[in-house]
Amino acid sequence: MKERLFAALAAEGVLDEQQWQDCLRAELETGEPLDRLLRERARVPEEQLLLALHRALGLPYYRSLGHVHVPEEFVRRIPAQFARAAGLCAIGRVDGAYLVATSEPLQVHGMDELAAMLEAEVDPVLAPRSEIAQLIARAYQRTADGVEEMLEGYEEDELGAAFEIEGAEDVLDIANKAPIIRLVNTIFFEAHKMRASDIHFQPTEEALVVRYRIDGVLYDVKTIPKKVQEAVTSRIKVMGRMDIAERRLPQDGRCTIKVGEGEIDLRISSVPTAYGERIVLRLLDKTTRVFSLEEIGLSPQDHELVERFIRYSHGIVLVTGPTGSGKTTTLYAALSRINSPEKNILTIEDPIEYHLPGISQIQVSNKKGLTFAAGLRSLLRQDPDVIMVGEIRDEETARIAIQAALTGHLVFSTVHTNDSASTVTRLVDIGVEPYLVASSVVCVIAQRLVRLVCQDCKQDYQPSLKEMREVGIDPEEVARRGGKLYHGRGCSRCYETGYTGRTAIYEVLPITDAIRQHVIAHDSASVIKQTAIEQGLRTLRMDGIRKVLEGLTTIEEVLRVTQMDVM
Repeated sequence: MKERLFAALAAEGVLDEQQWQDCLRAELETGEPLDRLLRERARVPEEQLLLALHRALGLPYYRSLGHVHVPEEFVRRIPAQFARAAGLCAIGRVDGAYLVATSEPLQVHGMDELAAMLEAEVDPVLAPRSEIAQLIARAYQRTADGVEEMLEGYEEDELGAAFEIEGAEDVLDIANKAPIIRLVNTIFFEAHKMRASDIHFQPTEEALVVRYRIDGVLYDVKTIPKKVQEAVTSRIKVMGRMDIAERRLPQDGRCTIKVGEGEIDLRISSVPTAYGERIVLRLLDKTTRVFSLEEIGLSPQDHELVERFIRYSHGIVLVTGPTGSGKTTTLYAALSRINSPEKNILTIEDPIEYHLPGISQIQVSNKKGLTFAAGLRSLLRQDPDVIMVGEIRDEETARIAIQAALTGHLVFSTVHTNDSASTVTRLVDIGVEPYLVASSVVCVIAQRLVRLVCQDCKQDYQPSLKEMREVGIDPEEVARRGGKLYHGRGCSRCYETGYTGRTAIYEVLPITDAIRQHVIAHDSASVIKQTAIEQGLRTLRMDGIRKVLEGLTTIEEVLRVTQMDVM
């Protein structure tokens, strides 16, 4: 069998004779299974290793376990801690034997122990580690003993184990780890697989509550006993290279974790509260691809406008919206569209969320004096064609950006305002002369994110007149489409929310001559918006209504994110 395995890996070009012999020696010396040594020591990519094992052992291989149902008897008889530590989970039964997914079929001790606990035969099938871990998380997420099982064996005098850290932590590696590390790693993995953008560790009087922000909405997912609160927060602070002795002042940290072969950046923030330190982590997946302009939710009319403005030779294109509304994603999509060897594109960001090939990206560092304003001045000496400034926060940055636009550069940036019209008045309010704003800004894009109806449990329904009037939907338009709209019923894939994923709704405001006159005259945002609507502007709510009629989202979502929209 080993010869067939080596032949398969050598044929793929991922293993040579020297590496193979080193792993064989390590297997004899350490007793570790050969498949684990090949992955960890010889750095054989997991998918190629599983395919080679599939060919050498003749075992079935499942690339995805997304729609697998774990037998209830397995969940009832096998502790969650054992399933996680061993990386084993049943995916069904055939002729009385359990089919058990594993990523390490040569680790026979775990399979033997599992067979004894189940009092039945077990037949291995192959699957990636991350798929197995996700399946275990789904199977045990509704059991009350999840946290208690992971903390089994925890003793307060063993707190030091939580402080061990070497390089990027692999959150799938929880075997033989201290209970606190197991717990924190599992929380990170589950948050990543549930598509969470943030993890909140919120201390209360009785416990530490863990919450995930999924598609913009916070959900309580775990309750951790108060006795381990300090150990959990210390573990996270150690990972972020923060001062664990300082508990009275806010701190910021960052680290990188591994999920299988992918990496995730964590931005960590801690603040002291009455019941202990509150920690929030932002998850930035390095493997996330940059979306194209066609994929971010622009209507054909808005897409045409954006395509036109991002190809201007000079001027400012501003994207506005609250934190977490997808502004950076839109800017990256625009930069990717115009990126070419003929253009010198430079960015200054805080933080750099995606790495764009062929584009020079600079990270803001206030501690070192590299602010947006200082960095922007330096970028202007780098002979740029296009500049992206992460955010215009003050008059100094705004003035330099406007000067860059007036001297022949195309500038992209973001501003925090409620809609497109109030963006140009905001620049005037922070101290920039109206004539400079009018002559430099060429387009403002306002946006919000709305959750998409889950495709697995999507169903139609007949909306009431009250619902339609509340959001501004024309009942005749609904009647022309069959009199029905759509919502999600709730299923395991969407965690009973009825929504999976998000898209953006947009308001694209071209700065026309009429708008420029309003800016120079120092008119209010409402006057500017009224003129824009008369010229054909589709507001955020109008674009949201379009997506409701298309069955992409719901009336509730549009009302939730456009409540400040002025029409």
